[in-house]
Amino acid sequence: MNLRRLLFVVLIALGMNITMSGRNIPAGYYSSIDGKSTSTLKTALHLIINPHTEISSYSNLPRYFEYTDVYPDSRRWWDMYSDIPRYAPSFSGLNREHSFPKSWWGGDTDIPAYIDLNHLYPSDMHANSAKSNYPLGIVDKTKTPKFDNGVTLVGTPVTGQGGGCAYVFEPADEYKGDFARTYFYMVTCYQNLSFTTLYMLINGSYPTLNSWSRDLLLKWHKQDPVSQKEIDRNEEIWGYQNNRNPFIDFPELANYIWGDKMGEAFILSEHINGYIPVGDPTLINPTQGTNLDFGEVAMGTSSSAKLLVHGENLKENSNLRLTIYDNSETTDAEYFSMDGGKQTSVSASAANSPEGVWITIQYEPTTLGTHSTRLVVSGGGITGSVGIGLRGECLPMPKLSAPTATAATNITTTSYVANWTPAEGEEVDYYIVNRTRYSNGGATTEQLPAEDTYLQIEDFSGSESYTVQSVRLGIYSPESNSITVSPASITGVESIPAFGYNAYPGGIIITCSETLQNVRIFEPTGRCVRTIQEVHNNDIIELPNGIYIITANGTNKPIKVNVRNE
Repeated sequence: MNLRRLLFVVLIALGMNITMSGRNIPAGYYSSIDGKSTSTLKTALHLIINPHTEISSYSNLPRYFEYTDVYPDSRRWWDMYSDIPRYAPSFSGLNREHSFPKSWWGGDTDIPAYIDLNHLYPSDMHANSAKSNYPLGIVDKTKTPKFDNGVTLVGTPVTGQGGGCAYVFEPADEYKGDFARTYFYMVTCYQNLSFTTLYMLINGSYPTLNSWSRDLLLKWHKQDPVSQKEIDRNEEIWGYQNNRNPFIDFPELANYIWGDKMGEAFILSEHINGYIPVGDPTLINPTQGTNLDFGEVAMGTSSSAKLLVHGENLKENSNLRLTIYDNSETTDAEYFSMDGGKQTSVSASAANSPEGVWITIQYEPTTLGTHSTRLVVSGGGITGSVGIGLRGECLPMPKLSAPTATAATNITTTSYVANWTPAEGEEVDYYIVNRTRYSNGGATTEQLPAEDTYLQIEDFSGSESYTVQSVRLGIYSPESNSITVSPASITGVESIPAFGYNAYPGGIIITCSETLQNVRIFEPTGRCVRTIQEVHNNDIIELPNGIYIITANGTNKPIKVNVRNE
């Protein structure tokens, strides 16, 4: 009996509601949305799908993609961004793509959205780079596109779309609905986030999507209905994260929240085959068939995963018991633990609460190879027990050399591309760019993950530098050499500027038609030597001898000045 057939039988035994086309929706999972409408319906869904069990790590995403994003009966990656045939397990030429750009929530890598499989897909690296963090939209076909590989189209948006962004990403027709339902999920699951980029969004729990994006996504949702690919992927993710994309389970939900059925109550029995309201003790998370895959771990290190324990109507006088132990097919329980032990318990009242209880499980191997065992949940009044698979693989500690950072390219007043060359012959999961910005005599550093040997920086505003590290199995290489990026490198820096200056003993006199804001003065090395909040026509700026680059908000180009105090 194959795994999918076995899972089907187990779900029936556990009282799951088996619907058409392979949607295996657990009894009671959606009970809280019954009778809700519009904003209350969206918030009820939010509370169901967030929080959820988190996968092990960003590094191990390709391992999950092998189950969620390959063609049936094939090892070919299902890449919704190109039609280039590539085959698992090799991930060469592909990126871990946040289809809902991570920069839109500020790029925080310590929140579940960063590793949520519901919006992460394998993507051709060139298509991923071209789409950047642009919003979804229709490209104006009368203009030359910025990128077009026959599947991914990036270009100028048609009138009324883009939310002020110069470019939009338009997926192929066969995937437009996939991306629409992905975005419906994201703005519902993470409606509690404060978004920093609002091309398609409005901060707040409802509606979260702005008007033009709602119209576009609803249109794509209707034109490209849920496919078997999405249904199968939803089931695989359920087995890892214990949450589902409700807009795949019930496509009509989008109309009740944003479309022509706003204000109408969503009656669950009208939308799910064989739905029966459940009042018995139910373990919603985790469920039979859940797998916690800790991925690849370097010898001498450990990996942890968080498991959500959440139920309804669990008996208050009967705690849930969680136990790690080997069965007749496994012998690796010694490598897995919960807070240092093999057993723990969760009170029924805590598990019944809306937020549930998080349990941290650790994988700390001491031998090389693949290890697997079981975690069993029982008690709380549930019938029988629920078995969860635990799996990890221990590999030798990697030996990493520093990459070689190379000069930045495509430098403008607001952007540049950081570049580097990896150490020859070393296997790398991804890279970290350590970006340091200098301002007012201080420096701030942030770490940015990158899949390729380059990274587009979109918010360059003066003087900064970068180094690069490679990452394998969570181990960082030494830092590369440092590259400085400064306005002196900007293409088109001229002596005939958007604003001007005249020589003056001990400095310069600024000439400008209107008040300049945030005037910054840089040395050729890129070091910011002075910032002036406001400068008026004929203001004197005192400077020692030397060459300087001066920028100001709202001007087309920086000016290059040569101060000579003779």
